[in-house]
Amino acid sequence: MIPSVRRVRRLTAVCVLSSALAACGAPEAPRGPAGAPRPAHSAVPSRPPTLAPGPAGLTPVFRNGPRTGGRTVALTFDADMTAGQGDRAAAGERFDNPSLIAALRTLQVPATVFMTGRWAEQYPDQARAIGRDPLFEVANHSYSHYAFTGGCYGLPDLPAARMRADVERAYTAFRAAGIEDAMPYFRFPGGCYDRAALRALAPAGVTAVQWDVVGGDAFATDSGAVARQVLDGVRPGSVVVLHCTRSAAPATERAVREIVPELRRRGYRFVKVSELVAAAGRPSA
Repeated sequence: MIPSVRRVRRLTAVCVLSSALAACGAPEAPRGPAGAPRPAHSAVPSRPPTLAPGPAGLTPVFRNGPRTGGRTVALTFDADMTAGQGDRAAAGERFDNPSLIAALRTLQVPATVFMTGRWAEQYPDQARAIGRDPLFEVANHSYSHYAFTGGCYGLPDLPAARMRADVERAYTAFRAAGIEDAMPYFRFPGGCYDRAALRALAPAGVTAVQWDVVGGDAFATDSGAVARQVLDGVRPGSVVVLHCTRSAAPATERAVREIVPELRRRGYRFVKVSELVAAAGRPSA
């Protein structure tokens, strides 16, 4: 049956509104800088990839993806703010770095941001924008940024009995800021942990994410030195740790603008941590 003109118009409107569901065909993929295809984005899966629990049911620890199967690398950025730093923020110290996030968007670099709950409370608009941008994924860096072991770069210690609650409080802060799909990944403040910390976090169901390349951007002012350190350390499947904190890591944006084009020239593809975790969980061919 041939529809009426009015019905055709209604169907056309529905088709246009439903294009995101590919009812009328997919649009041409957008192009990034220098005509390079932008990375394809999809909704965060309902069950993000995680690693199986470690021995004795301890929280699993992930450091890097497979070294075979392609040149992939994950840039990760710690958005640090310790619970007791509110007065410093009120006095004008900036624990955020909007220009870094803008640079990642301009360069079309997927990234994983490990955010403290206190940071999300201080910068809720930025936290929400990062969390809702499909280019990024937000992961947990604790609420308080207190150490999960003793003697960790001078950070205050968090008792084992409070560790799980601190992690869950960060997820609560994310939701309050408008981040509904934070990933089940956790990065220990300072990267410090022990068996007791892994045991304490096991009921939280997270995968602990470390790294195999230290960017060295904390308190650095020489962006070239940071870039060289990253470029010298990256291997297929690497996880690079950098920072998204303007006052404590002022050279990071400039370093990223050097790192990204050089790694692309070497044939690397930038991915989020979730893609590396998924690859690590697949059986070897």
